[in-house]
Amino acid sequence: MGPGSLILLIICGVAFAGGGILLSQLIARSSTNSQKGQPYECGVPTEGNTWIQFNVGYYLFALIFLIFDVELVFMYPWAVAAKATGMFALIEIIIFMFILFLGLLYAWKKGALKWM
Repeated sequence: MGPGSLILLIICGVAFAGGGILLSQLIARSSTNSQKGQPYECGVPTEGNTWIQFNVGYYLFALIFLIFDVELVFMYPWAVAAKATGMFALIEIIIFMFILFLGLLYAWKKGALKWM
């Protein structure tokens, strides 16, 4: 497998995506009406102003989830290579987990984990 395979893969990916878009433009009917511009959420018609502010707690909760999700991305390669790297890798992951635990304690103390 050389660079030709990669170039072929990229060409096929672009052709597949572009072909789907082009085919939908050719086949699908195009109509304009007032309901297409309306916001849609769960089939329930909107009432009042749709531009409302959400509680910042939702965003904080999502960011904390992402932090610990990315932690798992780093833990998988460590688990694969842990036996080959020995005690040094174990000490590194303990330090890494301790730092993440401190971040969790900080978020808990600040109240970022309270749901409303």
